[in-house]
Amino acid sequence: MTTGSQVATSRQLALALFDDANAEGLPVDTARSDIGFARKNVLIRIVDLGVAARRLIDAAYFIVAQDEKIRDLYDVELDYFKWLMRYASRNNAHLEQVITEAQRALIQATAEAEADGTKPFGSVQLIGRISYVGGRFQFRVPPDLIGIIRGPGKSHWLSLRITSLFTLSYARVMYDHLLPYADEGVTEWFSLDELRAWQGTMGAKAQEFKYFKRDWLTPAVHQINEVSDLHLSFETRNEPGSRKIGRMRFRVERKELAERLLQTHEHAQALYQSLKQEIGLSSSQFNQIASERDTYTDERLEQALERTRFSLKLGKVSKSPAGFFMKALKEGWIVSDAERKMVLIQDELALTDRKQSEAIEQTESRRALQLAAQDVHAQNKVVSEVRQGWDAYENAPPKQREDWRRTYRSSPGGKLTLRRLGIDPSSDLDDEVLRRYPDLRDGFSGYVFSKCRSGKGK
Repeated sequence: MTTGSQVATSRQLALALFDDANAEGLPVDTARSDIGFARKNVLIRIVDLGVAARRLIDAAYFIVAQDEKIRDLYDVELDYFKWLMRYASRNNAHLEQVITEAQRALIQATAEAEADGTKPFGSVQLIGRISYVGGRFQFRVPPDLIGIIRGPGKSHWLSLRITSLFTLSYARVMYDHLLPYADEGVTEWFSLDELRAWQGTMGAKAQEFKYFKRDWLTPAVHQINEVSDLHLSFETRNEPGSRKIGRMRFRVERKELAERLLQTHEHAQALYQSLKQEIGLSSSQFNQIASERDTYTDERLEQALERTRFSLKLGKVSKSPAGFFMKALKEGWIVSDAERKMVLIQDELALTDRKQSEAIEQTESRRALQLAAQDVHAQNKVVSEVRQGWDAYENAPPKQREDWRRTYRSSPGGKLTLRRLGIDPSSDLDDEVLRRYPDLRDGFSGYVFSKCRSGKGK
């Protein structure tokens, strides 16, 4: 529930944070303290409104809720209003489209059922006239809505810092509808038609549950769990007597205080994931950080994270990375310039050694390829010479052929081949014997080729 101090100080806090952030060019989601207002539970049924237009309405209602008086016309600095709605673009044409969209949309307000079971219902324009000129932003809100925004009734705290992180329209719609259930922990059973009606206009595919779940429901739940202070899960129920899914309900859990503090803007989201997934901090350790967030700034957290990563790389973390990180955080350990230089030199030396090893491997590879190429060339040359020698033998006259067979038997190579094949050197080497022993024929053909080349056999 919202406290009185939250409501009383929220406008002053927002103005102060805006002054600080504006000087540094920071968006609303980077604010360290929460910015928001006690939004009434009945003001959640906004239909057919995109993410940017919802942010515009949030910013306007925040101003209405925190103003000291009820005004016919609200007038604030244009830059301040843009900052509240996390609008960083300088494209005024787009801003005008967002304004037009907000003015066309309706809010549907409901209340508790009457005694006869009927539920009161009302539909009204979200925001009235809007104009901006000379660095000022002016807008009107329907009087009926001003009474609801500022009046008594059940409410929940709506954080502009959290809602500014949503990029999916249906994620923001679901967050608006499920936030009031955070204290109860579980919702009622919603019909699929009611869930679709939260968004307003949907495509035809959304009428089929598997596409509604794939394209709308699952991405929205994932984004809510990722960027907001809630964690959602859901269950389904079939229609009576049917296998068709007809109803759903959600379990809504508030995240631990420490996790909410670290997950309220995009930069902290990345840091939070590193601490939780990479380093493995426990909820207790997150709570320690959160309790001294003014001391343990993002810069100090990042320094301790870098120190932990650095020591892990050097093999100096022997037990728990989370425990090492917490010690580094508390004692303000950093990575010194000397250590950076040492690692840089080591990396350069290692790179040099690696390049030398690669150069040696490349040289050896080239040499091996050259030898292999030479072997292939030599083998091809031998095959060619054997073929040419045999062709010369077959085309030679009988006397020349007989002379080559006789001289081959008495040559050193011929004797060695005949001995290896177990052939009597004195026996006649006729064509039948040569064809019977392929090795003998190849050796003989090579001998004939050499004789023909030298001209001795001519």
